[in-house]
Amino acid sequence: MAASLLNNVSAERPFGIYLFDYFDKAYTSVVGKSATEFTFTQGYTPLSTLPEGCIAYFTIIFGGRYLMTNSKPLPCKFLFQIHNVLLTVVSGALLALLFEQLFPQLYRHGLYFTICSENAWTPQLELIYYLNYLVKWWELVDTGFLVIKKKKLGKVCDISACLHMTMALCYTQLVGKTTVSWVPIILNLTVHVLMYYYYFRTATGAKIWWKQYLTTMQIIQFVIDLVVIYTVTYSYFAYTYTDFLPNFGSCAGTEEAAAFGCAILTSYLFLFINFYRITYKQKQQKQKTT
Repeated sequence: MAASLLNNVSAERPFGIYLFDYFDKAYTSVVGKSATEFTFTQGYTPLSTLPEGCIAYFTIIFGGRYLMTNSKPLPCKFLFQIHNVLLTVVSGALLALLFEQLFPQLYRHGLYFTICSENAWTPQLELIYYLNYLVKWWELVDTGFLVIKKKKLGKVCDISACLHMTMALCYTQLVGKTTVSWVPIILNLTVHVLMYYYYFRTATGAKIWWKQYLTTMQIIQFVIDLVVIYTVTYSYFAYTYTDFLPNFGSCAGTEEAAAFGCAILTSYLFLFINFYRITYKQKQQKQKTT
């Protein structure tokens, strides 16, 4: 079986089989039409308006806190484990599907085409980006667990609570059709496979030694995101509005989506650096003084 898959590996089938065919069959059986026909349409596609997400997020936080005011933390260990196992598997599946779609573009057309060309935005990728957006809705359950366990969401700005602005980020990039979206998405999915596996293992009582390395990986993720996104954003504006600044050419996507992406990913980088400082550096300093 393994030898057969290796023999079938190609630019179009980096895994030896075409995973999207199997996904398409499952999608068609549920939705009633092929995944290749998907188009994200505001106001028509489910959950395709941003206010829905904002309302849901703040309802969970403030409504949940109010309901839990006079209650003890609820036991939810098993549900939390299942939640994290499923998110690990789903994140891994989306990562594999995304890589399968991107590898042929990178191999045949190069990095600039895959990051910036309008032709690099395909129905298959749009659907994967949309499913990744829906996963951000699912991840609101993280905040729900924090609320029912009566965990503080404030002082260290818990990652699970604060980063639900990623839902807004995914939404704006879908609407703006920013081809470079795959860079932060593929890095985010990679981190999330490890992160939700970590959450699952710690929920079982395991002592995981690589938590600090996971946070470091998250910081590196945002550094890479910003290098790529600031580069293509600069190139777009230099190409569009000047005749003298050096650039790589234009880049697909709206200016509003680019600005929002730059702003929120920059804030994430500072958030994680601060989280790292509070969680690890201050802890090390306390250990030295004791």
